[in-house]
Amino acid sequence: MKKIILLLAVLGITAHSFSQTDSAKKITSMKLNAGIVTGKMAETKKFYTTVLNFGVTFENEFYLLLHTPVHTAEISFLLPNHPSQQPLFHKPFQAQGMYLTIEVHDIDSLYNELKKKGVDIKIEIRNEPWGDRHFAIQDPNGIGIDIVKYSEPVK
Repeated sequence: MKKIILLLAVLGITAHSFSQTDSAKKITSMKLNAGIVTGKMAETKKFYTTVLNFGVTFENEFYLLLHTPVHTAEISFLLPNHPSQQPLFHKPFQAQGMYLTIEVHDIDSLYNELKKKGVDIKIEIRNEPWGDRHFAIQDPNGIGIDIVKYSEPVK
């Protein structure tokens, strides 16, 4: 029995793996895609693709799905009041109460690249007491984007 437990541990399998219910497995397989309802589709596409190097996953006349450079996350944009959508998804975003955080490995290189491109930096690069190094920009919809490199605080 000890050999089986050791083998399972080496393989990264825990007893919890065997006890998950089907509903728990479905929950752990969730993927989040934030969506913003906006009339600024062209400006938004240009911003995310040229400033942040996002790629276009899918696009039609009323919907735009973008992905981060290495496909680790997606964000979507939808035209307001589109007849193909239910009323719940008609009202446009009002440029309040939302922000995005993008974690990057080389924060200083990206900061310098965006400065060279003339991107309006809303919060200059800085180190926080809790360990983050970050700066912030804003997309055409008024969404603040905090670009961060997480690290342990210096003690």
